[in-house]
Amino acid sequence: MRLPIVMSLLLLVLPVTVLSSEAPLQLTLNDAIRMAVEKNLDVRAELYSSAQYEADINRNRSIYDPILNLQTSYTDSNTASVNTFGATVGSQTLTLNSSLSQLFWTGGSATVFFNNGYNNTNFPQVIPPSSWQSGLGIIISQPLLKNAGREATEIAINISRSSKFASLEHFNSRLLTTVAQVRTEYYKLYNLREDRNVKKVSLELARKILSETKQRVKAGVLPSMEILNAEFGAITREKELNDAELAVSNQVDVLQLLLQMDAKVADLQTVDLPPRDRFDANEGEAIRKALNRPDIREQKRNLELYELQTSNFSQKSRPDLSLTAGAQFTGFDGAYQRNFNRVFTGDYPVWSVGLNLSYPLGNGAAENDYRKSRLKTEQTSLQLRSLEDNSTKEVKAAIRGIVAGYKQIEVADRGTAFAEERLRAFMRKNEVGLATTKDVLDVENDLAVSKSNQISAVVGYANALTAYWQATGELLEREGIRVVEGDADKLYSATR
Repeated sequence: MRLPIVMSLLLLVLPVTVLSSEAPLQLTLNDAIRMAVEKNLDVRAELYSSAQYEADINRNRSIYDPILNLQTSYTDSNTASVNTFGATVGSQTLTLNSSLSQLFWTGGSATVFFNNGYNNTNFPQVIPPSSWQSGLGIIISQPLLKNAGREATEIAINISRSSKFASLEHFNSRLLTTVAQVRTEYYKLYNLREDRNVKKVSLELARKILSETKQRVKAGVLPSMEILNAEFGAITREKELNDAELAVSNQVDVLQLLLQMDAKVADLQTVDLPPRDRFDANEGEAIRKALNRPDIREQKRNLELYELQTSNFSQKSRPDLSLTAGAQFTGFDGAYQRNFNRVFTGDYPVWSVGLNLSYPLGNGAAENDYRKSRLKTEQTSLQLRSLEDNSTKEVKAAIRGIVAGYKQIEVADRGTAFAEERLRAFMRKNEVGLATTKDVLDVENDLAVSKSNQISAVVGYANALTAYWQATGELLEREGIRVVEGDADKLYSATR
């Protein structure tokens, strides 16, 4: 009568494989991480931000694109003239102008133009009454103080570039968080599955004890009250198994959503076991790595961006002093061809040079833009220092978590061993009538709890390692994941 109970109890301390009518999908941790990196919607969406900044960079680079202007107009007018005693004066005017402008990295610009004008009038004092006038020349404008130099000219390009780099670091942070989440959820599914197996074996044992108790009550060996105790133990374990089944199903859904798996996959089976090997962390080395985490690199990029803006606002507070110069060759004749030929003889040159100074009295707008930018830069610098301090504390806490997690495994192993020995002792007492069925069920429940604690301790240690590698920022490197600028560029290039 004791043999079925003994064999069932031994199952509590052995790994259990549950067979179902539909075999679950075998999923390794590496495959889970790969699927999350490639398919997770939040990760994929984050990369679009970097691609958008690439579009901003190329858009802002278009300031160096040459600008072609073509202009034409025709005017026909009839007016009364005092000089001709109220006679009507008619005139026709035609303009055909073209220009090509180019911005330079110095902030200056050059415009090459070719203008043509035709004028015809019946006013008797205008000789000749019909004429063409053309001009071919160049106009150069160069700021000397405000808006002068490459930094001021390419400020929008540099801001977009810094924003893109910061966005890539933010993408790295998102990826780091996602990989850590995958590891945690993967091992959580392992934990819930193993816990469900323990509860399933516990229920089977409780049912066998109930069956044996009924036989012993029927034989008059035990009082009928023992049946109620055994039935209560079986019902309690059945509820716990139902709760465990629900937890597993919910966790499978969580993992499927995280990995964007096919809805046809009904169940998942974790293949990789959580690590149990001792891990010794070097605090100094860990802190050094943590100071180069993606979120800290992102904040440094933001600081560079605000420093760039502050420098630009400082430059914009200067007076707007510009040098302008121009030169052209002109032609004039009643026939367009002779007018055109005279342009290239150089007989009618026109040139000009000048300075233009503009400065708002008080200059309050530029001054306050500069001050606001300085304040934003100093704020970001403080936030960076705070982030670095927090990263140091996170690393120390993660190291303590690893040490405590490893100790918990040792404690849980000893607890399970003690619970097994205690159960064997109560079984011997039950054989000689010194322990009731309830006593055996209670002790067996303690063993099941110890076994669950043992599983949780191993998973907790794995999560502590994940938290440590996330705190140091080395988790992506350990998993062989590397993000480069070209990933966003490919997404930008593929968009049409």
